[in-house]
Amino acid sequence: MKPSLRKVVFIDRDGVINVDLWKYVESWEEFRFEDGAIAALKTLTDKGFDIIIISNQAGVGDGIFSESAMWDVHERMVREMGKHGIMIYGARYCTHGKNEQCDCRKPKTRLLEQAVEELEFDKQKTYFVGDKLSDLEAGKNFGAKTILVRTGYGAETEKKLTPTLQPDHIVNNLNDAVPFILKV
Repeated sequence: MKPSLRKVVFIDRDGVINVDLWKYVESWEEFRFEDGAIAALKTLTDKGFDIIIISNQAGVGDGIFSESAMWDVHERMVREMGKHGIMIYGARYCTHGKNEQCDCRKPKTRLLEQAVEELEFDKQKTYFVGDKLSDLEAGKNFGAKTILVRTGYGAETEKKLTPTLQPDHIVNNLNDAVPFILKV
């Protein structure tokens, strides 16, 4: 009997899971969950989704904050989620500066590919949820469906959509994305 395919969802961090400060989140004291994010992540966990955070953190490469500070925020975020019964399968961060020519900064797909190397799943039944064009492009380049949230940079991103770059869905926040994700 063949094992069943995993249910995977990729989610950007800043502007989707947490409030985007319109600058880098440099410490845990600056971190605030977006309204509805905890409820959304709990539902996805309860429904058996492997939640994978995919985030560009150019502030590390650009010397604005340290990689250890970035991981401190991540670890505290995951601990706080755990208090609510949320399980994060994994996280991949691009820490290269904005002007570095790396192969992992979204909209490139290396972070997504690395995150699922060991998983059997159906890309066509997988979503990438984000608030920026680079999130939508990364999801589409990877072969996943995409959801644009209007939190963070999402409302501005919505104005920049083109006929060739359209998400599968546009919603107000991560919690509003959940019903679409559950339909896969």
